[in-house]
Amino acid sequence: MGELAHHHPQELQLHMADDQEAKEENSPHPRSIIPNSQATITPKSKNFRWWIRVVFYSLFVLSGQSVATLLGTLYYNKGGNSKWLATLVQLSGFPILFLLYIVPTTKKPSDPNNTDIQTDAQAQSQSQSPSLKRLALVYLGLGTIVSLDCYLFSLGLLYLPVSTYSLICSSQLAFNALFSFFLNAQKFTPYTTNSLVLLTISSTLLVFQSNSDGPKGISRGKYALGFVCTIAASAGYGLLLSLDQLCFRRVMRHHTLRVVLNMIVYPSLVANVIIVVGLFGSGEWKHLSREMDGYELGKESYVMTLVGTAIAWQVFSIGTIGLIIDMSSLFSNSISVVGLPIVPIFAVVFFGEKMDGVKVMAMVLAIWGFVSYAYQYYLDDAKLKAQRRSIGGDRVSVKSAQNAPIARTGE
Repeated sequence: MGELAHHHPQELQLHMADDQEAKEENSPHPRSIIPNSQATITPKSKNFRWWIRVVFYSLFVLSGQSVATLLGTLYYNKGGNSKWLATLVQLSGFPILFLLYIVPTTKKPSDPNNTDIQTDAQAQSQSQSPSLKRLALVYLGLGTIVSLDCYLFSLGLLYLPVSTYSLICSSQLAFNALFSFFLNAQKFTPYTTNSLVLLTISSTLLVFQSNSDGPKGISRGKYALGFVCTIAASAGYGLLLSLDQLCFRRVMRHHTLRVVLNMIVYPSLVANVIIVVGLFGSGEWKHLSREMDGYELGKESYVMTLVGTAIAWQVFSIGTIGLIIDMSSLFSNSISVVGLPIVPIFAVVFFGEKMDGVKVMAMVLAIWGFVSYAYQYYLDDAKLKAQRRSIGGDRVSVKSAQNAPIARTGE
């Protein structure tokens, strides 16, 4: 019976003992099983505080991503030229996340409709944790991909207008769907297919974009290189998200706050080591002092720009973690993508970039692609809720059950 307490309600229902089934037949209320060690969960459950949290986390994701991208552009536009340093600041603020390790673990999932999240009590009683060797391989592999991906993003931001860069980055949602099809058996529906096609067309349109409004001194060849690097980085990020999902399912096998933090902090540590080696190995570190002296806005602004970029990316990371815990990784990625078309608007205001017809069309297609993808998420979520209601009823009340292996609903 202890093993049953770690499956979803639908799966547990199939493993009910005969005497439990007999009781159900005589009861006017449908029953289901939910894990123990939890107090009163009602799916009406999404209360005001929960919505406030989701809104704040979403704002963290949108603001952190937008500010970090704009500050990265400011760094390049005002005299910064170190690609490895621009890469390092994307990840160097990760020690801030150590503060989240002291956050007390909730006794119940923030959202009972999010099947990915489990309490630590559930996780501890699951099958054996992955070996240290296996975890090390996962963190090393993901960290290596993260470091390469961030470097490609830095190259793209160096050689492209920030508006063009941001619109191309929205293709990461399509790449995520594509890689999830192969790695996680995600099915293509008309809406996800429509999203993939629209985001592909959106990025393709920007191939024909003139580089006249790009950064000063950037040749057409470097513009093309920036385009390719940004596409490759978006594909890498989509692959990274799919690999994260695969690791949670096949290696970690549970989705607690600590596990989510580990999947961000340890790969970030690996990536930082790789990037620091790249910074010194490339010899760029020798020119940083001269770069700071020649920065158009002054030394203080140089330091503040880099520090602000590092903090903004960690604000983004905190928002991402919060959305994964309270919603899902897919929802978190969707919020991230919907924020990308916001950056071109700020680019027009702060950097005087042009928004011609091609960029406007690409933006419209990117937003349309996101809406199509998000609508499929809504349909999947509604279907899952309907299945659960058909098993457990509209209300779930659970008595504190430290000594009871299961708790019933509908009583």
